[in-house]
Parts: sequence; C-alpha cells; structure tokens
Amino acid sequence: MEEFIFHNPTKIIFGRGKIGELGKEIRPVGKRVLFVYGQGSIRKYGVYDQIVRSLEDGGIERVELPGVRPNPVLSLVYRGIERAREAGVDAVVAAGGGSSMDTAKAIAAGVAADHDVWEFFQFRKTIKKALPVFAVPTVAASASEMNGAAVITREEGARKFSARSPHLNPRTSILDPSVLFSLSPTYSAYSAVDAITHALEGYFNNTAGESALQERLIEALIRTIMESTEIILRDPRNYDARASMMWSAVLAFNGLTTAGLGRATLPVHMMEHSLSALYDIPHGAGLSILLPAWMAFRAAGDPGKFARFGRAIFGIEDWDDLSAALRGARFLRAWFGGIGAPVTLQEGGIPEGDVEAIAEHALALAGVWQLPEYTKDVMIEVLRRCTIPFPG
Repeated sequence: MEEFIFHNPTKIIFGRGKIGELGKEIRPVGKRVLFVYGQGSIRKYGVYDQIVRSLEDGGIERVELPGVRPNPVLSLVYRGIERAREAGVDAVVAAGGGSSMDTAKAIAAGVAADHDVWEFFQFRKTIKKALPVFAVPTVAASASEMNGAAVITREEGARKFSARSPHLNPRTSILDPSVLFSLSPTYSAYSAVDAITHALEGYFNNTAGESALQERLIEALIRTIMESTEIILRDPRNYDARASMMWSAVLAFNGLTTAGLGRATLPVHMMEHSLSALYDIPHGAGLSILLPAWMAFRAAGDPGKFARFGRAIFGIEDWDDLSAALRGARFLRAWFGGIGAPVTLQEGGIPEGDVEAIAEHALALAGVWQLPEYTKDVMIEVLRRCTIPFPG
C-alpha cells in the first residue's frame, strides 16, 4: 500500500424521507439556488415536490434549469452558468442521476471561473473554487453525490471529457433509497454495471501492486452489488436491497477503494466515453460491452489479478491463472447479459465496422488522461473482442 491522503468533505444524509432536510442544509450558505434536473422523472415520482417543499420551508429561492440529458452536454452547462450569474445564486442543487449532478458541478465551477469552463475538462486549467453543490440522487450508479468528478460532452466533435477537483464534491447529498423504487429494470442493471466498473478500474489498474485490504473491500462491494441487483430485479420495492445498492455505489467511487493504491487509472471509462459520445447510448450499456472484453484482453498478458477476481467473485477453482482469469471475464459478461445489459457492440446498436473510427476518436481522451499505452491498435483489439465470444 502506498502513502495517501484521504479527505472527502461531502456530508451524507441517508434514509427514507430525508429529502425534507435539504433546505436546512442549504440555508447556512445562502438563500437562492439554481435547481438542476432532468427531463421529467423527478416530477412524475414526487421527488420534485419534496425538494421544492424543503426549499420553501427553508426560505430558499430557486431558479430552475431542467432538461439534463442522460449524457449531459456542454451547451446546457453554458446556459446554466449564464442563468446562475444573472440570478446571483449562492449554490447549485442537483436532482437525478449522475448526469444532473455532473451538470450542476460544471455550472458551479463555471460560475466561479473567468474563462471557458471547458478548459477544466481539457485539464488546461485547475478548478480553484466553485459554488457549493447539493445533491439528491435518484439513481445509484455514478457516486457523483460523493466525489469531485464531473463528466460532460461537448457536442462539437462529440468529446466526452471529465473535470476533477475537491471543490466539486457536493457539500451535502441526501440519499433516500425509496426514490429508487421507480427506477426501471434496465437502468437498475446499468447502475450495477457502472458501480462494478468503478470498483474494478482501481482494482486492476494501479501502481501499488498487492493490497489485501483494498482488494477485499472491492470484492465485498462487488458481491453486494450483484446480490442486491438480483433482488431488485425480482422485487423493485425491496428497501434493504435498494439501500445496499445505493451505498455500495457511493463507496465504489468516492475515493475509499483506491486509497493507498497509488495512481489508479480508468481505461475502460476512457474508451466508453467514445461509445456514449458518438452513439448516445447509456453509460452503463457502454461499460457492460467493454469491461469483460477489456478484462479478457488484459488477462492474456498478465492474468494474476484477473484470476483472483474470478476466484473471489465466481468461486472458480482448480484452474490455472490464465484459465481462471478468462473464465472470470466470461462469467461477468454472462452476468451482465443476464440482468439485461448489452455485451456486444451489436447489442448496443453500434456497427461493427466502426471499430477503427471509435478507436481513433478515443485517442484524444487517452492523451488527456495520460494513457499512452492505449494506442489505436490496442483499442481496436479490445473493441474487436466486443463483437465476438471470447474463450474462457
């Protein structure tokens, strides 16, 4: 385990009926907020009314910015920055999935900046301050409610990049598992894929080598996510399963699982950003296509950690490391398919003939994220494994 500093400033309020505490949490930082949300589901299922009531009870004025898309776009961020400045807001409130929270974070950073907010996403500028952000997640997947990352797509060139800063961590996030009852089976499945991929990126891609505590923590989270998801798909209103999923998704990507692992990279996310930017597929769908194929590709050259995963998660025994590693990747792919997520490019509606173009597109983000080993040829090989069954 390498040396590290772990500091997460986000306050979590967890439990049924806790959304009513939002106004009280905001009151110490100001009396006017920009309220960012999606395309209507929070109104349909009552979350909007709970938030508005809490803001009004707290004496908090609001300016609204609806219309966040599942793959959030820069043009709405620009509109939000302009609206927030005109209204003189003191904070930004996000309700919805990671897309709403990421949009709110980008706006919070942009309002405080004297330059184009996109500079942060190209890592050309460092975020030094931002408006306070408050979050009410209605999807358990991204952990944006307890981390300092934001992902936005610039429509010109279809560039899906991220910005990162402790200043983007929400001040307070209110997690009510009961709001997940209305989440569709499809998006419940995609949520599980996203959370599992977050956990596994650090597990497989770090500079620390072996770290028994972190590895066991990640393995426990993945088993819990899988078990909870299977219950949820049978019984969508199971509170305990939704609660376990909601908290597991946060722990998978709030910095805890990678503490002590040195430099942890996200090559699967890097490649997936091209899929969802170019084809506007859900992020979780892109990850379910890429992750098992990437695992099989990497395991072929260095099977040790991948074999550990197969043995710890799927109980694979009596196989050599390479066989165990490939079987683990194949079993994960089968599990993704079993919960209704796509596992090939074709199932995701992506033409097999676009593989080279996708790899070429991904090179820009590979450069920004400093992943030089992910050349065009390497990414083509991974993507081709997303079109066919692989051995295991």
